[in-house]
Amino acid sequence: MENLIGREPEIRILQQALNSRETELIAMYGRRRVGKTHLIQTVYKKEIVFQLTGINGAPLEEQLQNFSETITDAFNLPNELPKPPNWLKAFRVLINHLKPLIEESPKVVFIDEFPWLDTPRSGFIRAFDHFWNSWATRQQNLVVVICGSAASWMIQNIVRDKGGLHNRLTRRIRLMPFNLYETEQFLRSKYVNLDRYQIVQLHMATGGIPQYLKTIQSGESAAQVIDRLCFTKDGGLIDEFQNLYRALFDNADKHICIVKALAEKPMGLTRTEILEACDLSSGGGVTKLLEELLESGFITEYIPFDRTTKDLIFKLTDEYSLFYLKFIENNQSFGTGTWLLKSASPSWVSWSGLAFENIWLKHIPQIKKGLGISAVYTHESIWRYVAKKGETGAQIDLLVDRQDNCINLCEIKFSNKVFTLTKDEADNLTPKRWVFEEKTGTKKTIFVTLLTTFGAAMNEHYLNHVQSQLKMDVLFEPL
Repeated sequence: MENLIGREPEIRILQQALNSRETELIAMYGRRRVGKTHLIQTVYKKEIVFQLTGINGAPLEEQLQNFSETITDAFNLPNELPKPPNWLKAFRVLINHLKPLIEESPKVVFIDEFPWLDTPRSGFIRAFDHFWNSWATRQQNLVVVICGSAASWMIQNIVRDKGGLHNRLTRRIRLMPFNLYETEQFLRSKYVNLDRYQIVQLHMATGGIPQYLKTIQSGESAAQVIDRLCFTKDGGLIDEFQNLYRALFDNADKHICIVKALAEKPMGLTRTEILEACDLSSGGGVTKLLEELLESGFITEYIPFDRTTKDLIFKLTDEYSLFYLKFIENNQSFGTGTWLLKSASPSWVSWSGLAFENIWLKHIPQIKKGLGISAVYTHESIWRYVAKKGETGAQIDLLVDRQDNCINLCEIKFSNKVFTLTKDEADNLTPKRWVFEEKTGTKKTIFVTLLTTFGAAMNEHYLNHVQSQLKMDVLFEPL
């Protein structure tokens, strides 16, 4: 579709809703700057007859005035509509203007920044409930899209609502950042010609956020882009961390505490460990915090191999958050060239390995395609064993547990050249495999798989210990 990169599943959902000729209520949510508004406006460019955008922090009177001016423009009224006294009256006005239009063909009402309209004692949600349940549900040719970046509000008040909107959503879209295929396509559309190693480095630091990618200038290397965005006086990502979480979540301090705790433990934490790290009490409040972080794509949950949901591991997988907490938050030096200096430090080596690992964890379908097992049912997890006295511990970057009675034990290695497995690294693979087999009791066939940037040299250590490998090019495969 014109002006859109990727987003094929989301586009299909939006088009199916339009073609159903039934009343549809679609909720779209996701972190800010991920492209929600652009997606809706582009797909429904010809069908949107009314678009209202909430005003952040504005009182009821201003929101209603904004409604009045917006509806006057949308329906080309000769005179500005008087400001309605409340939201019930406002939605009645909207109904009167929609009625003749939806008789002809499908039309879309788009309410953007929906949470911002729900100001204290405004009655907005009750009025919207009434609009939807008393009139909209009995119509045809009507699609209503509600959208918001305030993830906690959207999840608790719309997606998980137990009131008037309970089970009323016909479709929901959680818009996530671009994967690497979409990132590459987006950059090409902007005439930014970087090779895949450079794109991977960018993704490791900023993730696939379209608004961040828009700032990349043709002719810049990945290091130059990171330097400018994160380490110069007016860099757009220097202050983004606090703004990001506070825009998404009410009382964001607890969300930030969890994110920081997970950043300190790359292999992840259990719920109990999170409670201890953030001094939180057990209960529904923590469940809500974790759910909001999961739904917004900041963290990922894994059930360790041969365990149950009681043993869930939560891992911070948002690239920008990891990069910010590692290099920007406590950084004492700024200015051109800062990142070039930092990228030669031991802390960079440590971070790059973890960031590269997270990218592979987000591209499981591409891994399965590369291994030729797309049609095989699999369960993916990370695994760790904390050694007791006299034992050997082990941690595994990624396990792909396959229904065909095999397991791919994946080692992820970031390198700026072809990776060479040394004797020490090879010797470490054998006990890691033994510990996994002993502690899990699995009888499945184990295949050791290397996931690297430019591939691995097939020396004697590789041939003795590794059964398969995938290069980073696999990550850019479309699905």
